[in-house]
Amino acid sequence: MIPLRTAILGSLMFCAAANAAPQHALTLYNEPPKYPADFKHVDYVNPDAPKGGTFRESSMGGFDSLNPFISKGVPADNIGLIYDTLAQQSLDEPITEYGLVAGKIEKAPDNSWVRFYIRPEARFHDGHPIRAEDVVFSFQTLMKDGSPIYKTYYADVDEVVAEDPLRVLFKFKRTNNRELPLILGQLTVLPKHYWETRDFSKGNLEIPLGSGPYKVTEVKAGRSIRYERVKDYWAKDLPINKGFYNFDYRVTDYYRDNTVALEALKAGQFDYWLEISAKNWANAYNTPAVAQGRLIKEEIPNGNPTGMQGFVFNIRKPMFQDVRVRKAISLLLDFEWSNKQLFNGAYTRSRSYFENSEMAATGLPGPAELAILEPLRDKIAPQVFTEAFEPSKTDASGMIRTQQREAYQLLQEAGWKIVDDKMVDTTGKPVTIEFLLAQTEFERILLPFKRNLADLGIDLVIRRVDISQYINRIRSRDFDMVVGSFPQSSSPGNEQREYWKSSSADKPGSRNYIGLKDPAIDQLVEELIDSDSRKSLVAHAKALDRVLQFGYYVIPNWHIKTFRVAYWDHLGHPKVSPRYDVGTATWWSKPDAKPAITVDTNQSADPASGGD
Repeated sequence: MIPLRTAILGSLMFCAAANAAPQHALTLYNEPPKYPADFKHVDYVNPDAPKGGTFRESSMGGFDSLNPFISKGVPADNIGLIYDTLAQQSLDEPITEYGLVAGKIEKAPDNSWVRFYIRPEARFHDGHPIRAEDVVFSFQTLMKDGSPIYKTYYADVDEVVAEDPLRVLFKFKRTNNRELPLILGQLTVLPKHYWETRDFSKGNLEIPLGSGPYKVTEVKAGRSIRYERVKDYWAKDLPINKGFYNFDYRVTDYYRDNTVALEALKAGQFDYWLEISAKNWANAYNTPAVAQGRLIKEEIPNGNPTGMQGFVFNIRKPMFQDVRVRKAISLLLDFEWSNKQLFNGAYTRSRSYFENSEMAATGLPGPAELAILEPLRDKIAPQVFTEAFEPSKTDASGMIRTQQREAYQLLQEAGWKIVDDKMVDTTGKPVTIEFLLAQTEFERILLPFKRNLADLGIDLVIRRVDISQYINRIRSRDFDMVVGSFPQSSSPGNEQREYWKSSSADKPGSRNYIGLKDPAIDQLVEELIDSDSRKSLVAHAKALDRVLQFGYYVIPNWHIKTFRVAYWDHLGHPKVSPRYDVGTATWWSKPDAKPAITVDTNQSADPASGGD
């Protein structure tokens, strides 16, 4: 399950209810949670962390909305900090949620419903109590006006009922979606009394009302946003929140590109940076501040499945509908050369959609996978049964004649040919591929790929646009290729519909960037969601992985198994980091240390400007 930024009642239900008992936590397969009902705090916090100070970070591009729940506009970073959810996910367990707005959670033994018991003390920032009607309103509003992802995630909810002011019941259409109670636990609780007089479907910069640990105090449209810690936050002393939300202020400044932002970090204009560039990590921190230990470089272990990042084919485009074409183009990415020359050897080539986890398909399919795949034999690639998928591999010399010859052969088989030194498709049209891009860092990676394609007469046009245009074009599927990612959790579930199912292909806001409409993949996704044990989930994930791999829908990129962070030494963080997150919400400002640049808590500094 990927966290979101998101039965018939009758006598039978009451019979079931008699056997269920409200719990302080939810788990996927009813296994005991790590933390008991009387736990004091989670293991990855400092419960005595000092409160105070400012945490300043950066983001790229800009924003024009404070509503992250709809498909319109670009929402501000960290806006989720102003809201509470029914439950909160632990960051050191694969998938366990502990009650937040809901103090207790009750799940039907047959998984036909889930009931949330609202804490009487829960309240919004204006003092208005959070009640069951707010939860019902939130669900109905997100289904009606929210991003399409909510309709996918909540597709199996039949009805939501406010049984009384402090009890909400969700009834399900079917009982084998075991993840659904946990997904509903991630439901953001919106204030009904606030939104009743406003249009939820329109994004704007009006500061919304929330109930979370922070509230918005200053907005500079597209440039910066400031959050202030809510001193009387109703949930600040709950065990699941102990040691969290230590900064008095959190500020995000926006920069035109990451090169400028990195220089601003080194100048002390903000405090923390998650580095994604291996080249920068190796070479860009040779500064006195790093040498003196004032600017700290640290690699924090990342226990998350890395999922798949890659160059995504939009198979809605006729030129990419033949798998031979997609495989041919995939052969022309020379990862080994790029890793040696551009990445300082820092990365590992990705090959699985569930990379860095037990769910990654390796070798040939075993008995459990074969039992899942065999009924689909005539609908999926035969290689699924006979080969272990491996991306093409080169000698890192930059010479890829073997791969180019194989690619040319595949393109010929697909009906493409060379005319006047240009590759033409089956209609005789010269092949031009537009690669849509918003990140400058990827240009240097794409240029060698462009040269390799040019050797076969294929023109790759790198089209760089600003963030808002990029998002709009992605939503409208106006691209040939794009850098796409499909993040995974330790318990994949309903979000797989959003990535791979036919029903999401034509939804503008979905993450089915590829345009997949494949009945066999649809079936595998639904069977994965319906898995009734961890063993079954792993087998179904591997089976789905194999079918996606041999579809050549994505040219796999690369991954690293750590978070690379740079931060100024006035920040502290717990000795134990959460397994599945950097965990900046658990960091603090050292009372005896001064920031690199003193921050005026009443007025945020303008971000540095930068060009393209």
